[in-house]
Amino acid sequence: MLTIPVVNPKGEKVSTIEIDPADFGGEVRQQLLHDVVLMHLANVRQGNASTKRRGEVAGHKKKLFRQKGTGNARVGTRRSNKRRGGGTAKGPKPRDYSYTIPKRARRLATRMAILSRLQDQEAVVVDGLSLGAPRTKEIAQVLKAIGVSEHTCLLTTDGVDKNVYLSARNIRGMEVLPASDLHAYAVLRPKRLVLTKAAVEALKKAPRYQSARTKEG
Repeated sequence: MLTIPVVNPKGEKVSTIEIDPADFGGEVRQQLLHDVVLMHLANVRQGNASTKRRGEVAGHKKKLFRQKGTGNARVGTRRSNKRRGGGTAKGPKPRDYSYTIPKRARRLATRMAILSRLQDQEAVVVDGLSLGAPRTKEIAQVLKAIGVSEHTCLLTTDGVDKNVYLSARNIRGMEVLPASDLHAYAVLRPKRLVLTKAAVEALKKAPRYQSARTKEG
């Protein structure tokens, strides 16, 4: 069991929360996290790189000069990739880099990413984070009190908290996501993870997916 301290918005420890690693995959599998992160990176690639091949560049298709008798090396068309202004040989064309891996694997990787943050003490659980109105200054003060740099932080709430979202979105480099929208890349990309206590409880109640290695053990 992992014992995670719970702090209030002033940075004071108010309680602890017990987390069973089995609720978050049981173990951290680096290969699975690597595969899922690569999938997310591939899915955001634009894939719009494009080059002109020899059939698409300007120039005549005729051989520049005869094969024999000139004393020069043999040449082909002006469009050859060997000549300046010619086409590109096997150059990139617009393509779709996106692909998917099984949903169960993605969900398991998300929980493993959260477990990795908790084990490495790179996650902070905050209790009582609520705002009556959007106030960016208050969110910045909370992050400073709990010792988290707002420029490399993911703030996770239980459901969509409009006031927290509107307050935190103005801070550069900070991202706010509800617990239901978390994915492995979003959890691993920032340096720190800030979770509300309600978000942790919601994640613990979500469907559990354990690896086959953990089940056998």
